[in-house]
Amino acid sequence: MSVEKFLSRSISGILKRLLSVEENKSFDLVPEGSIQRTPKNFIIIRQHNQLGDLLAGVSLFRAIKETYPQSNITLIVSPANYSGIIKNKFVDSIFVFDKKKIYNPLYFARFIKLLRKRYDVAIVPVVVSISFTSNLLARIANAKVRIGAEKLNGKTNDSSYFFDRRVVLDWRKHPDSNVSERSLDIVRPFGINTNNFKSEISFDAHDEKAAEEFLISLGCNNEALIGLHVGAGKAQNMWSLNKYAELIKRLNEKYKAKFYLTGSRTDKEVIAFITKRLNFSVGSFLNRQIPEVAALISKSDLFISNDTGIMHVAGATNTPQISIFGPTNPFNWAPIGENKYFIRKSELIDDVEVEDVFKMCQLILSARTADDSKKQAGLSTRQST
Repeated sequence: MSVEKFLSRSISGILKRLLSVEENKSFDLVPEGSIQRTPKNFIIIRQHNQLGDLLAGVSLFRAIKETYPQSNITLIVSPANYSGIIKNKFVDSIFVFDKKKIYNPLYFARFIKLLRKRYDVAIVPVVVSISFTSNLLARIANAKVRIGAEKLNGKTNDSSYFFDRRVVLDWRKHPDSNVSERSLDIVRPFGINTNNFKSEISFDAHDEKAAEEFLISLGCNNEALIGLHVGAGKAQNMWSLNKYAELIKRLNEKYKAKFYLTGSRTDKEVIAFITKRLNFSVGSFLNRQIPEVAALISKSDLFISNDTGIMHVAGATNTPQISIFGPTNPFNWAPIGENKYFIRKSELIDDVEVEDVFKMCQLILSARTADDSKKQAGLSTRQST
């Protein structure tokens, strides 16, 4: 046995003796003898999830609010996924758990103060992997009830002893279930559920203004507005940049649309690659807050992206959307909702051809053209009368 494994097991054994709690098989979230009828204060720990995981799991926050309308949700997130949840209408307060700052006395004091508030229920949602850190934070939190995974797809959670309510999660019999539904399985046994699995990002007047100012700079009039996100966090999830450039050319030839590309600082090179291969101007909406990006996408006629975090941002809007998939199962990760489409041919994303995406764009944009024609016909009729 390696020294690292020995230390890990030793620490785990000590924590188990010090912090383990007795399992409670009850599905009632109000402890026996309590004068309180329903749980009110929830703390949810999602510091181990990526941006897409967090956005796809908004259904959990919605379910709590629908089941307990007077509830208050405190959410612990990481610096990596925080941007996707700011201003979310289902979350009452957010704390960014930054491991790099944990040794800062002031930061640590604030964090401990947050955990020691009185909570009725602590929840650690699990959809991809089990996080020891998240489980430990739930145990330290001053909560009457702690809900966590006992097993995940047959794998035992070695720190399930931190929870008094332990849930077995197993999706092997339902491999195509969407992550937005899976996020609810941790609380469904306790009567918390919703029929609305759609993600949601809240944006305000400031975000709307940022989007409007960008559209003015783009010179938008009545043309179709098409947004694209050509980057991806994982190389295997990134469709060919040459194919993206060819797709934009073909769409412009047919629709004379206005185009923009979204991205962060890390996407500058791929965006430059695209723009150099076009003989017309394309806007760049870079390094913006997630609510601003959501506001802009919501004003668009179509958004096209790889399987990456911004795909889930677009999924939170009502804008028609095409998501291009490779190795990931789109039934698990593609956004849910009306006008949400995906294309996947194999585990190699470049097996998707430009023609495949272009045909789907035509179906979506032809519906827009038909709607515009109906509106124009109605306007002409009213003017003639």
